[in-house]
Parts: sequence; C-alpha cells; structure tokens
Amino acid sequence: MTKASAIPVSIKRFGDKGCVEVIDVVTVEEPLEIRLGFGPEKQREQRSLSITMRTPGHDLELVLGFLFTEGIIQNMDDIFHLEHCTDKKGERSENIVRAEIKPEISLDWGRFQRHFYTNSSCGICGKASIESLEQMCFTPVHSEVKVDSAIISSLNAKMREAQGVFEHTGGLHAAAIFNKKGDLIFLREDIGRHNALDKVIGAAFFKKIIPLQDHIVMLSGRSCFELIQKSIAATIPFVVSVGAPSSLAIETASKFGITLIGFTKAQSFNVYTHSERIL
Repeated sequence: MTKASAIPVSIKRFGDKGCVEVIDVVTVEEPLEIRLGFGPEKQREQRSLSITMRTPGHDLELVLGFLFTEGIIQNMDDIFHLEHCTDKKGERSENIVRAEIKPEISLDWGRFQRHFYTNSSCGICGKASIESLEQMCFTPVHSEVKVDSAIISSLNAKMREAQGVFEHTGGLHAAAIFNKKGDLIFLREDIGRHNALDKVIGAAFFKKIIPLQDHIVMLSGRSCFELIQKSIAATIPFVVSVGAPSSLAIETASKFGITLIGFTKAQSFNVYTHSERIL
C-alpha cells in the first residue's frame, strides 16, 4: 500500500482565546534508499548509492531523475528494471528502490563519493563545483526560445494553484515544468527541493520528452548550484524561482547558458543571467 504524503496530527493551538486542541495536517518525511544493480551479466553487483529524506510518492520518478541528473543514465533504455524492493516475506518495502542498469555502463564509485554532497557547509568551493560539471561532460544549454515577461510573471500563481499537499500542510517544495507558452506540463512536490526537481525531471524522462530545450522549470523556493546542475542535465534553458539565487547558482547559470530568474511575483521578477531570452 502506497504511503501517504501527509498525515493528521493532534496539536494544541494557542491564540487570543486561549488554548484549543485541533487536528493539523503535516508533511510526511521518510528516508528513501536508492540501490543500484550494475556490472557484467555474470558478475552483477548491488550497492546502496544514496539515501535521501523525501516525501513518499512518485518514488520511481525521483530515482529516474536522480540517476539522470547525476549522469549515471542517459535514456530509459539504460535501465531494464526499476521497482521498490521486497523483504524476505515478499512484502514491498516502501523506502527502498532498486534500479538495474544495463551491463555496458561502467561506474566510477570514487566520483559518486566525491560528488554526492548535500549542503552548503561541505567545504567544496565554487570553482571545484563547476569543474565537476565539466568532468561529467555537461555542456552549455543552447536554445533559441524567447518567452514573454507576462508568461514568466504568471507561473508562480499557476504552480500554487496546482499544488495539492502544500495547501493542506504548507510544508512542501514544488517544482513544475511549463512549456514556452506557460502551460503546465508536470508538477511534483516534496519536502526536499532537490527531490521535487528530481521527481519532475524524472517524470519528463519517463515520458521521453528530454531534452527540454523549449521548456521552463519553476521552483517554489530559492535556487542553488545543485538545482542549476539538474536543470543543465535536462537541457532546461529557463530556471525561475520564487526566492533568491545563490552566487554559485548565478555563476553556474551564466557559464552553462541558463536564463536564471528569481524573486518572481505577479508584477515583477529579477533576471540574473542571459536576459536576452526574455521579451
């Protein structure tokens, strides 16, 4: 049975009229382990690749997006098996997903250990971060698409309208993919903003519509280096966020051809890089 993404809890609410006991709805946060099967047909190995804290739901898309944006797979044909694991009793484990990649793919586990860092206090400098993308053979995004400023201004309201769990909990990040006309294509939510973007890119990857050279990604929070990295992998030329970008996000977007937009509101937004794409 699929786990819920939000659950009710009993709380005490304090206010002008004193204390009352009410039912609140909170976002579920649980670990997801990604296990990878790899190697020649007669020497298959299985290792734990990553553990991420996420909101249950769209787990297979999350794994697809993660493997793609980290450069492990390039297309759906690179995977021949993807599912939640089962325990010794044959019962499905909701918090473990195993992906089996084709034997021809060689893996550098040393690179994975160096590259999978998750916070801004890890001590890895900006220059090394950008160089890591070049080592992964990421190339600048080339797109001739131009988008009217009115479309950019409309995206935040469209995303909020489509968000489901957020309206009840207020505790989720969202990532949405729009086409150049501002039509919503995919939206995914998660307690982790990186996971939300992996899920929505995974949805596009599953539908085989990547590269996304004619599309826009909208982020509910701020933009950072890792979110720009994932957008580059999916060849998304526009990254639009509700909050502020980091300095490294701006530097990376500039170098890799991303139009980076922040502080997006109904009447205004800031363009930090490649403003020539905005009409």
